[in-house]
Parts: sequence; structure tokens; C-alpha cells
Amino acid sequence: MKHGKLIIFSAPSGSGKTTIVQHLLKTFPKYLEFSISATSRPKRGVEENGKDYHYLSTKDFKKKIDNGEFLEWEEVYPGTYYGTLKSEVQRIWDKGKYVIFDIDVEGGLNLKNQFKEKALAVFVMPPSIKILEERLHSRSTDSAESISRRLTKAEKELKTAELFDTFILNEELKDAFAKAEKVTREFLNIPL
Repeated sequence: MKHGKLIIFSAPSGSGKTTIVQHLLKTFPKYLEFSISATSRPKRGVEENGKDYHYLSTKDFKKKIDNGEFLEWEEVYPGTYYGTLKSEVQRIWDKGKYVIFDIDVEGGLNLKNQFKEKALAVFVMPPSIKILEERLHSRSTDSAESISRRLTKAEKELKTAELFDTFILNEELKDAFAKAEKVTREFLNIPL
């Protein structure tokens, strides 16, 4: 596998990492391309295969694990797998771009451990668990049980923030955008 640089944004669900990553993709379209994760979970709403996720059956996902086709993967919830296909990252590097990830905390740390100084791992910090809970309720995509599960997971994930290269407190979105732009520019040596 040819190696380029990659930027990893990780956070508990509802912290705003997806919004920040989308902002960076619009800000630096010549430099960054989004790594689309694979998942065994069913599509939600208007999600599209190959755009939101690479949707795989649990059987196909496990076969790709056995074949060593993932850079990282995990069973996030029983029977629900998420992972990063090596072919997806290589596709982006082959285009001469840097890979940007919007990935859960465990997956982000796994990638950082593999790519060391070639990777910038950024933890997006919610202002508080209470605000995180409000954000999860307001997006209306999860059941009460799912939100409860996500909050339990978030409390564990917040304890790992110091394992990342840097963190961004997402209290005011414009400030979070500015910090994300700054760390991205510095890491990739993008001129102002």
C-alpha cells in the first residue's frame, strides 16, 4: 500500500465531527477526500451506498475481515460492524489527495497507531454530556434506547481524549471550524 497522510476526526456520537469534516472538505477540496466507511448496518432514510457508507451484509463484512481487506474494523454493537477498507484509502491516495476520516474513537485510535506520524488524530469534544444528549435527541434519528447506549459509550470515549494529537472543543461551531482549519493547514502544509 502506497502511503500518504491522513487526518482522523473522532468523537462521541453527536459531538459534531461530521459537521466539521464536511466543512473541511468544502474548505480544502483540492487536498482532502473523505474515506467512506463500510458497515453491516442497514441504510437509514436517504443514505446511499458508496456515498454515505459501503453497505455490506454481515456475511460479506466477515469475509472481508478474514481476507485482511480492512485497515481497521470493529463490532460497534452486537452484529453491527464498521470498518475502513484498505482499497478506499488507496483509491484516495492514488488520486494524490489526503484522506480525511469521520470515525468513532476506537477506530480513530487504531488508525493513529498504524500510521503514527503520517496521521493527525483530532478528538472533537462536546461541551458536556448534557449538551451531547440534547444534540442526539434533536437529530431525531435514534431511539431512546440507542441514545442511552450512545451516551454510555460517550462517557467512556471522553476518557481517551488525551490519546489523540489534539482536541477541538465544539461549543461554538465557527470556533471549532477555525481550529480544525488551522490544524489541517499545519499538518498538510497547506498555504494560506
